[in-house]
Amino acid sequence: MSVVVKLPPYFQDIAAGQKVVEADGTTVMEMIQDLERKYPGIKEHILDRKGRLQGYVEIFVNDDVVYPEGAAMQIHDGDEVEIAMIVSGG
Repeated sequence: MSVVVKLPPYFQDIAAGQKVVEADGTTVMEMIQDLERKYPGIKEHILDRKGRLQGYVEIFVNDDVVYPEGAAMQIHDGDEVEIAMIVSGG
């Protein structure tokens, strides 16, 4: 199953400057693993060491946030996934 993945600018550097890429998988986790195969190093910026989404990363599938399912959320062929980085400050 192939999905379209929109990347934030920080991840675009890892993906050779691409703003939009394609990835395969039936869950968000499988999609992330496919992204890691294609763009080594991207996974460590998306998931923590326990396999949970980093606190500064939000993932949307067809404009719906993946929380609370997280990386176990099912995705389908043709879905649009957006990876966003949450900016905070004071």
